[in-house]
Amino acid sequence: MKFVLLFVFSTISLSASAQWWRLDLKLKKKPPEHPAMIEPTADHSIARLPRETIAHQKVYPVKFSPSDYSYEAAEDIILTAAKHNMRFRIYNDASYNFSELARLYILQNRFSEAKWYLLQSNLISRQENDDQHTILNLIDLATIKASIGDYALAQEDLAEAHDLAYAKGLNDCLAEIAKKMSYIKQNKLPPASPVLRYAEMPQNISKAE
Repeated sequence: MKFVLLFVFSTISLSASAQWWRLDLKLKKKPPEHPAMIEPTADHSIARLPRETIAHQKVYPVKFSPSDYSYEAAEDIILTAAKHNMRFRIYNDASYNFSELARLYILQNRFSEAKWYLLQSNLISRQENDDQHTILNLIDLATIKASIGDYALAQEDLAEAHDLAYAKGLNDCLAEIAKKMSYIKQNKLPPASPVLRYAEMPQNISKAE
């Protein structure tokens, strides 16, 4: 009988211990779960934005082709620039605009207009002490005069250009003058038929008068 009671109490004790152990596991606090890692938000500030590469446009000189339309388009572009520079008294740039117009007119045998613009350009270039530009204008004036048969006057312009280039030590200009002199001597052709038109006068041309 004692053994029976001992067995019964042992069983009850083990059962109770097991229940208390399960209860203890339930009551124990679980360790706090670490929250999921928060991914850093993307930086959308202006400083992080990719820099756009700016393509710099190359400005090419106007290329002339033997057509009235291209000549007129080039003339409009250069005249607009000349008027702008004269209006804002950017005389040195305007002087080069006049020379460009003159060379354009030479290609069209518009010698009167070409000569007029070269003279205006030369007045400004002399005032601005731009000797090289003055020399190039004199060479172009000689080209016009040789084209219409005034070879003596053409030689005078080249002689003046030569003296100025020699005084200023501009050897490149001296070589160009010698080349032009040789060309005129070897190619005395019948005068070209000039196209008579009146030159358009840009604003504030009084600087060159």
